[in-house]
Amino acid sequence: MCTIDQIGPVWTKMTKFQQMENDGEQIKRFVFGSKSRNGTSYVGEKLEILIPELPLPGYSFYTWPSAPVLAWFLWERRHSLINKRILEIGAGTALPGLLAAKCGAHVTLSDCSTLPKTLEHIQRCCRLNNLVPGPGKDIEVIGLTWGLFLEQVLLLGPLDLILGSDVFYDPSVFEDILVTVSFILEANPGAKFICTYQERSADWCIENLLKKWDLVCSVISLDNLSEDLGVDPQELMGNHTVHLLEIVRKPIG
Repeated sequence: MCTIDQIGPVWTKMTKFQQMENDGEQIKRFVFGSKSRNGTSYVGEKLEILIPELPLPGYSFYTWPSAPVLAWFLWERRHSLINKRILEIGAGTALPGLLAAKCGAHVTLSDCSTLPKTLEHIQRCCRLNNLVPGPGKDIEVIGLTWGLFLEQVLLLGPLDLILGSDVFYDPSVFEDILVTVSFILEANPGAKFICTYQERSADWCIENLLKKWDLVCSVISLDNLSEDLGVDPQELMGNHTVHLLEIVRKPIG
C-alpha cells in the first residue's frame, strides 16, 4: 500500500521547527511496499520517502497526484533501475526521482533555472531523504529550462531514462518540453521519456508536436498498476484522471 500522511510523532519537534523557519512547511510520508493480508504490517521490501511541502505560489512545492502514480510505476520496476542514468525534468518535490535514487539509480533532478527557491527546495527534499545533492554526490540537482539549450542541457551525460510528473500542465509549455526531450533522446539512442500527466482538458493535445519533433508516444495502461501489491490506482489519483505515457524518438527510415 502507499500511505500519504503528515509525519508522525517521532518527528514532531523537527516538523514544528521547520514550520517556523519555512512558513508552514508540512512533511508528507510516502511508503512503498507490500502489506500483509491483514493490512497491519509490511512484508518484503519497503521504502519510505519524505516530502516537504510549502504553501507557496507556483507549482513546485506541492506533490501533485501524478507523482505517486509515476513513483509506483518505478517501484514495481525498482530492480531494473539499479545503475540506470536518469534525469527528472520539472522535478518539483521530486518524488519519482528520489525513489529512483533510493533504488540505486544515478539521478539528476532538474527544474527551471530561473527558479532558485525551487532548486533549493529540491535540495532540501534530497537531504531529508539522506541523499547528498551535488556533482559526484548521491544525487545531482541542476537548473534546466525547457526550450533553452544552455550549458546544463549540452553537458548532460549519457542517459537511460527521462522522467516527468505532470509537466504537461499548461499548453504554452508543451512544445518547449517536447523539443527539449527530443534533443536529449536524439543524443541518447535507446533512452525513453516516461511521464504521467493529469487530464485537465479534453481539448489539449500533443499529437502534432510529437510529429514535428520526431517523437512517438504510447499509452501505458494503469489498470494493473501494483495489482499484486494491493494498490488501487484510483486511490492514488484521488478524483483526477492520470495517464502514463512512454515517448521515444521516431525510428529512422
